[in-house]
Amino acid sequence: MDKIYQQKHELWLSITFASFAINDEEIKSRLYEFSLIAFRHMKWLGSDILDSGSDYNYDRNLTLTKQSTLFQIIEDLQQQIENIQASYPHNILAERLRTDDTYLLEYLSQILKDKTNDQKITAFNMQRKWLDKNLEKEQIDALTLFLFEESYKEYELILIYAYMQARTKDVLHFNVFQDLIDESHFHLKSFGNMMAKLGILALPRQLHEMTYIVKDLNQFVVDGIAEEEAAKVMCKELSGAIKDEELSKFFDFINYQENYHIELMKKLL
Repeated sequence: MDKIYQQKHELWLSITFASFAINDEEIKSRLYEFSLIAFRHMKWLGSDILDSGSDYNYDRNLTLTKQSTLFQIIEDLQQQIENIQASYPHNILAERLRTDDTYLLEYLSQILKDKTNDQKITAFNMQRKWLDKNLEKEQIDALTLFLFEESYKEYELILIYAYMQARTKDVLHFNVFQDLIDESHFHLKSFGNMMAKLGILALPRQLHEMTYIVKDLNQFVVDGIAEEEAAKVMCKELSGAIKDEELSKFFDFINYQENYHIELMKKLL
């Protein structure tokens, strides 16, 4: 089951980053919905593994292939889904995972039937140009650094909070972890889509087990609050550095959300 967990972790990432890479708004939106279903699969699998007395980790063996067309991305997803289906055992949980995947495969096959869907993918072209705006190189550099750092942070937090949520019996802790997971999903989505628009989409680096196996929850939360404070500083600096009103307001928005994240984490203390 831990091998299936790894495959589902990789599939969640693949669907998520496929949604970031694709420009077609309808397909992008539907794929992101499927990515959240895949994440719920991870949650259920993790609980099942823990209930059986075993454990799981966040190891992965996934490379984000820099495809140039939408159909190439879809075909890669199809292959990955078909591979994991062969690994499912025969039980009620696996049947749910299998039927969800089967419907996703059907949706992907419908996309491939319409040749007009096969659009060019620009998420990996390294142009580092923000839409039709002429941002100076220093501003693009600052935005690039922020997006790489923060997309990793949000991926990291999603997995850490999910890991701890699966192991708590405290309702308050469970609910706070869920709020933080949901918020980090939104931030990862926002930053991933921005990276794709800049042509610099890339997977966040893999987590070391010492990152998510938390032995001192109190110290973890204290450190997490400090990390959120640092993110607020980065957002404020970026908002001031980028001479674009729309982007500046977006980073102010993220900054204000970090304020509430800190309050949520204080509840854990």
